[in-house]
Amino acid sequence: MGMKKIRRYFLTALILTSLSFSQSDKEELIDWKAGQKLSWSDYKGNPDPDSDAAALTATYLGIEYDISEKGLSWKIQCRFSKTRSWGRSRTDHILQHEQGHFDIAEIFARKLNKKMSEYKFDKNSYQKDLRKIYESITTEKEKFQDQYDKESDHSRNKEKQAEWTKKIAEMLSELKDLSQYQ
Repeated sequence: MGMKKIRRYFLTALILTSLSFSQSDKEELIDWKAGQKLSWSDYKGNPDPDSDAAALTATYLGIEYDISEKGLSWKIQCRFSKTRSWGRSRTDHILQHEQGHFDIAEIFARKLNKKMSEYKFDKNSYQKDLRKIYESITTEKEKFQDQYDKESDHSRNKEKQAEWTKKIAEMLSELKDLSQYQ
């Protein structure tokens, strides 16, 4: 039997407003990397005139998977969209909050990697199974992003923002062993 390649669920996006869209060919993207921080020069999108938000960070959590004679393999991507992200109030404090959104996306990329590694391949149900895994992780991620914004009051509650910054860093550290997902 020859190599059979199947791709599903590639690049679904989470924006702070929880809209979904697909990546365009002209979009500028940054892969999440440990130690690499966003800067305001990465925010190239135009602010939404209908939004009162100080900034918007668009991230993608995507997965490609292949089925072959060797079984199931996958590649996960956690990316930031320079093209769709924008900042109206460009302060260090707000940028730190926006970095938190990108870091949360990475946390869930690692959680997705964990779920994929635990999955027992079933040739009769893998499409449904993988969709369920992916949707479960992205739903959890969206709730977590919303909780982050709510509790930190979109960075305005400086004490809660500091707590969240620490919590996110701790979670990234706890899930470090799951960061090799490409």
